[in-house]
Amino acid sequence: MADGNSEAAAARRRRVRLLTLAELLGVSALVISALTLWNSYSERRHSEEAQTAESRAASARARTLVLRAETEKDGDRIALHATGDQVIQGQTIAFPKALGVDPVDSTDPRIESSWFASGLKKARREAGEPERPRGDARLPVAITTRFTVDGEMAEDVTLYDIGYVTDGGFLGGTSIRLRGLSLIGRSSAKAAPARLDALWKARHKGAK
Repeated sequence: MADGNSEAAAARRRRVRLLTLAELLGVSALVISALTLWNSYSERRHSEEAQTAESRAASARARTLVLRAETEKDGDRIALHATGDQVIQGQTIAFPKALGVDPVDSTDPRIESSWFASGLKKARREAGEPERPRGDARLPVAITTRFTVDGEMAEDVTLYDIGYVTDGGFLGGTSIRLRGLSLIGRSSAKAAPARLDALWKARHKGAK
């Protein structure tokens, strides 16, 4: 009888061990499945975030305007062009206060020397500048450009230097010839006037 009881007890222990092993295998399978799902979710989320960041970067690049300048009419005019798919709808050109020149609005992207030549020559005289500077002189301007990109309107305010030279026998009779345009930096519409005046005074020590 004792042997029969021992065999029965041993059989029960084997069944318990088998059940425990099956349970462990089941739990392991659940853990592996959960980890697989989590990895899949993490990879998908990372991919979506990367695509979103790339899309935002592309949109920011599309809305970043850099003007390309082309000198025309023997230096009397600079034609301005956008790059890529940007289409300029209008511009406002603002000058340092020392020139006494009002901002100029234009639907034809350009800069005309006649807009500011008289004011520039007067401001140079008042600052005690030489009649003919060595190399190209620079005039800072703020260009506010309204343009479309991807069918939407956008606005850009950027400071540029107009490169110019003076021609003539004496300053009162000189002419201003435009040479080109170079980027200074982005600005807000509110900060642009003060930055223009600061640039002018820094370059013209005799300016009031």
